Amino acid sequence: MAYALLQGRMGEGTERLDGRTELTEDVRSGAGGAPRLSAFWDGGSLVRPLPPSGALTIGRSTSCDVRIDHPSVSRKHAVLHVGPVPRIEDAGSQNGTRVAGRAAVSGAPLAIAAGEVVEIGQVVLVIQGADVAREPVSGITRAPVRTPVAATIAPPPGSRPNETPMQRVERLVRLVAAGNIHVLVLGETGVGKELVSARIHQASRRAAGPLVRIDAASLTEPLLERELFGEGERPGLFESASGGTFVLDEVCALPAGVQAKLLRVLERGEVQRVDSAEPRRVDVRFIASTNRDLRALVAEGTFREDLYFRLNGITIEIPPLRERREQIEGLARDLLAKACAAAGRAPLELGRDAIARLESYDWPGNIRELANAIDRAVLLSTGAAIDPTTVPAGDHVGDVAAGARLRQDLAVFERQRIVEALEKCAGNQTKAAQLLGISRRTLVSRLGEYNLPRPRGGGVK
Repeated sequence: MAYALLQGRMGEGTERLDGRTELTEDVRSGAGGAPRLSAFWDGGSLVRPLPPSGALTIGRSTSCDVRIDHPSVSRKHAVLHVGPVPRIEDAGSQNGTRVAGRAAVSGAPLAIAAGEVVEIGQVVLVIQGADVAREPVSGITRAPVRTPVAATIAPPPGSRPNETPMQRVERLVRLVAAGNIHVLVLGETGVGKELVSARIHQASRRAAGPLVRIDAASLTEPLLERELFGEGERPGLFESASGGTFVLDEVCALPAGVQAKLLRVLERGEVQRVDSAEPRRVDVRFIASTNRDLRALVAEGTFREDLYFRLNGITIEIPPLRERREQIEGLARDLLAKACAAAGRAPLELGRDAIARLESYDWPGNIRELANAIDRAVLLSTGAAIDPTTVPAGDHVGDVAAGARLRQDLAVFERQRIVEALEKCAGNQTKAAQLLGISRRTLVSRLGEYNLPRPRGGGVK
């Protein structure tokens, strides 16, 4: 299977003898006016210029306009229609052609929206320098519009047989990491966007360079601008990330003024510090993440459309935990080992009953909520195994209200246990922590969390 995606313009690249493409500074900075096609696959890549309009054949045959010599690609695999609305149709290939999981057939080309995935073998294709369709075009079958990320996301379509949603994400991460294309990572809160961003950097040719991250929602506009672009003699984070990767979390929260200046970085590959007229060159790969639907924000006028196209070289959408339940047990065991070590407890067993409850729950907070649930279960469980009643469970997927009630009940139970332990130990915090099976530091943290007074005097420690 392969993936075709829409991005902003980039420059030329030089194909090496081993099939990989050395990207020029023009490519890395995202500059350049002519549309072009980039392709990535395991062990190789290429860049080819595209005409402003017309139809091009893609396949393994030497007679194709764009030749991709890969065994997963048919001799004549697909036809790419270049123009204001990029479109692709299948040409009777063995493996088929898909856009966002929908099959493209001969005579019914599918429009390609920004960042959408098209499958034509095991090659990632990136169309650069084109725009997306805004209005229906006669004779074109359009791929469905994405729903907001905050809503339930359907399992990624077009997966290989027996391939889980996260295996598909990992495959896409591995292929995309080989290039310099900017990436937009989407997913609900707590779903693991930071981890995916880090994996892209670690698997890329920039791995030896810096990985710089900032949360756009965490700072006011003046402070954010100074942090990103620098001020006076002090370099900003963009300069610090030069030669590496810059991860911009919650990109939807960027103020309008910062959006305009970020666009200049992407278009020209240079930054201008606050209170300085001298531009400085930077070589940065951008990974932006958000749990919001940026296309909807563009339609509302709160996010720049040109910036969206620049950032959205490829969209990697991480499915929520409820759509990859096969991972819950493994994640829970890893989190349990870390929680026991942090609490100073011997490793606890995770029995089948506890696993069944975890797998039945909807996890609206995803992996972050799972980690908090495991931390709490370690505190509440007094035996050698996790008490199944201390972990969330749901009668059916989507029972968020029941999960919230359970978390409240667990908090009440935990608070009561702490109070009782302190009473039994005459206020001695060290002994109470030992009785609860947690570290004294964790106990002190819980006292603050539940607004419980720390005992003073006597034998209290």
